[in-house]
Amino acid sequence: MAYDLTTTKILIVDDMAPMLTLCKSILSIFGFKNVYLAHNGEEALEMTIRHDPDLIITDWMMAPMDGLQFTKEVRKNPLCPNPYVPIIMMTGFSSKLRVEAARDCGITEFLVKPFTSRDLYNRIVQIIERPRQFVDASDFFGPDRRRRVIKDYQGPQRRDDDDSKQEATKEQKSASDILKKLRDEAQNLSKK
Repeated sequence: MAYDLTTTKILIVDDMAPMLTLCKSILSIFGFKNVYLAHNGEEALEMTIRHDPDLIITDWMMAPMDGLQFTKEVRKNPLCPNPYVPIIMMTGFSSKLRVEAARDCGITEFLVKPFTSRDLYNRIVQIIERPRQFVDASDFFGPDRRRRVIKDYQGPQRRDDDDSKQEATKEQKSASDILKKLRDEAQNLSKK
């Protein structure tokens, strides 16, 4: 599906000028017109506060502020206008520990370098078509980290959008209604 991205504001953060140029070129092909560039997390934080981007694509390894710290700042800094902004993390490292660390600091999508224009487009489409609920807990603020739906899951249902949780709530209400009726009838019988 084609999207009109001409008014969407996007911020690209990378300490490598060729990567900034490449990403900007790819994004212009996709139709993005408002593309801002930053060379590190500190610069990106200032631009985020000033321009309120609709999407951020950031590299991981930068100095003086890396992509993880930048993401944490966007999510928690009261000066950031939109802590819910989607953030795509780019990195050349794709170990499970790295992916989990990025996920745990609040990124929305993960993109491994080198990537194709299709890879980047797919991450953007994923953000548009399958937005994730945000979790605000004492030790985490960011997109819901759970992505898979396990059909035969047997544990407790804790997601607000769990069908089985909604069904269980309906069943519990129905059971409560039946118990109330039984109590009322028992009281009526004892009065007679």
